[in-house]
Amino acid sequence: MLDKYLKMILKAPVYDVASVTSLDYLQGLSARIGSDILLKREDTQPVFSYKIRGAYTLMASLPPEIMDKGVIAASAGNHAQGVALSAKTLNTSAIIVMPKTTPEIKVKSVSSLGGEVILHGDNYDEASKRAEEIAKEKELMIIPPYDDPHVVAGQGTVGMEILQQSKKDIDAIFVPVGGGGLIAGIAVYFKSLSPSTKIIGVEPLEAPSMSIALKKGMPVTLEKVGIFADGAAVKRVGDLTFELTEKYVDEMLCVSNDEICAAIKDIYEDTRSISEPAGALALAGLKQYSVKNDLLRKNYVAICSGANINFDRLRHVAELAELGENREVLIGASIPEKPGSFRAFCEALGPRLITEFNYRAGDSDIASVFAGVQVGDYPDEKELLLKNLAARDYKPVDMSNNELAKMHVRFMVGGAGRELSNETVFRIEFPERPGALIRFLNRLGTKWNITLFHYRNHGAAYGRVLIGIQLNETEKQKFIELIGDVKYFEETRNSAYKMFLQ
Repeated sequence: MLDKYLKMILKAPVYDVASVTSLDYLQGLSARIGSDILLKREDTQPVFSYKIRGAYTLMASLPPEIMDKGVIAASAGNHAQGVALSAKTLNTSAIIVMPKTTPEIKVKSVSSLGGEVILHGDNYDEASKRAEEIAKEKELMIIPPYDDPHVVAGQGTVGMEILQQSKKDIDAIFVPVGGGGLIAGIAVYFKSLSPSTKIIGVEPLEAPSMSIALKKGMPVTLEKVGIFADGAAVKRVGDLTFELTEKYVDEMLCVSNDEICAAIKDIYEDTRSISEPAGALALAGLKQYSVKNDLLRKNYVAICSGANINFDRLRHVAELAELGENREVLIGASIPEKPGSFRAFCEALGPRLITEFNYRAGDSDIASVFAGVQVGDYPDEKELLLKNLAARDYKPVDMSNNELAKMHVRFMVGGAGRELSNETVFRIEFPERPGALIRFLNRLGTKWNITLFHYRNHGAAYGRVLIGIQLNETEKQKFIELIGDVKYFEETRNSAYKMFLQ
């Protein structure tokens, strides 16, 4: 099998449309981690993603009778651009079905390349089903994003370039994983020519489709996936890519959204380039791996797979980056309600950069403070700060990993509400697109007594709502049934709610 794919990779005609991308040394991150970190810059391709390699390799192999009719594909964006550019180069037409949640920059790019865009569904799988329906109606060839030997071979040329460009033996390559085409192609190439190099896949914690498939011993369809890293938000990996990954990939890692944002910042600081979330997956995994394994003086490669990110999403990325790097701590604390206590608390924080500070007078004795504080690189500083505040009886609560605090409370601290019976609080997420909020409100109707509401559009893939409603147990069950297919979390017992809003 390795010989078959090695020959296909070597013969893949990717350079009709793709570029040989650079392998950049990340000086700042290498110094911090203590190993040589190289970044494969697939974000610099003509369509700002490696996907052009696989799409073109497959389409160039198709007979004229298929290409004359045109092709169709489903994609969250990067594969779509690859198919559109390939179709333009090969003088055929392309229909691209994309989720309605696809970043606008990707939709516009496909249109500018001559692709006919159809927006359908809230995720890749819904778009894929629609593409299959249209393909049957119009008798068009579907160009799959990952589960095809030619696609795998095309993506495998990334590995070919890495091996040619690296001046040292590579200890491990970290590869972003969605459907598995890129990691399958790189794995078969390296296990043919450099078998000692570890191939390590990295997935979002919100979409661990390959990790779960490997545990189950077969591809499985996940019920839901998060779409923050939309380029890797796949519910089910390919049968072929699973088979190759199971045989030739050494390890899989999962990273949080905070870790992804921190990696985007790392790429920017070393290259002055901005990656999309899926594009920073591999580097986030590399950083996680290096910390857990405490391995120094190694030669690592991470693949930056894409740079198709809407500008307004950078607000969300910037908010989470410092938390993902563990350089910021969000603290809830209680201070005496008396003159001078506010200043005394600020002095207790020491000579640190305060990223935000929210204060509201409470009852006659105690007030609550919500603070964001920047901490240093060494791991004990956060713990030392919290211990110091506890010793001064400020009763600090670390809210750095509290989603309610990060997404809502930090933007709405203003004092607790009046005493309300049966107030129940939910944190709700729905795919963000124009009109999504009003559709959600219309769905709720008018029968509920809403006691708290916070919504903020900050360029993320999901719209996030914090809502408080007066509900007895029977009403609570009816409300949950009403929103059952929307992602929700009850937060009535959350410490951030109790401290600042209840």
